[in-house]
Amino acid sequence: MEFDGIRVLVTGGASGIGLATARLLAGRGAAAVCLDVNPAPGPLATVTADVTDDASVRAAVRAAADRLGGLDVLVNNAGIGAQGTVEDNDDEEWRRVFDVNVLGMVRVARAALPHLRESRHAAIVNTCSIAATAGLPDRALYSAAKGAVQSLTLAMAADHLPEGIRVNCVNPGTAETPWIGRLLAAAADPEAERAALAARQPAGRLVTADEVAAAIAYLASPLASATTGAVLAVDGGMQGLRTRPRTHPTQDARQSAGTTPPAGTTRR
Repeated sequence: MEFDGIRVLVTGGASGIGLATARLLAGRGAAAVCLDVNPAPGPLATVTADVTDDASVRAAVRAAADRLGGLDVLVNNAGIGAQGTVEDNDDEEWRRVFDVNVLGMVRVARAALPHLRESRHAAIVNTCSIAATAGLPDRALYSAAKGAVQSLTLAMAADHLPEGIRVNCVNPGTAETPWIGRLLAAAADPEAERAALAARQPAGRLVTADEVAAAIAYLASPLASATTGAVLAVDGGMQGLRTRPRTHPTQDARQSAGTTPPAGTTRR
């Protein structure tokens, strides 16, 4: 397996995308440790840290590296969500979200870099978002933070390429995560809200945590040794595709088979 002998630290590894990633990499042969404020379930090892506390982060990264005997891959996944327009969150909330979603990645990467420089297969994968590249309603704060993560990823890739450290990011679309679960639970009509979130992705469904984990695994793998500074969308086509609105499933299937002309065309 391509991760045999690879030592991995996954932040935010106790749930959602982080947990799916840690499990997938461990299943492919990696020695994985999660960094989280909560313990990861099952057999996964956890070092406890709050990514907004630099001393806590440094101690946890050092403990993880000691446990693993070094560090080859950092999956910078810890983050929080935010809702609202530019008017809806005060300065303190803006600082809090940036402190976790941007500076949190900075702190963990800063602590991990001395260990990564000693690796022969060093890689950092940052979890970004489709919100970095697509204007989404009621996501001003979240989009600004994720836009910073994407720019940070490219700058880090340039800075650390001479050291043999690859840096990439994944941009998930709306995914089945605990945060989305909480948003749906708080909605006036959870089923209608879920349908709306699914419909804005051309694939017509939410992305799964396992699908994002698979993309992270590709970017982290030694088999992707020529890939750095990449932004990999895992969004059901949301960023790049402009598809026709979905109609009736039977009609969609007939149009795909070429038996029914699309609206506004004439059969010749």
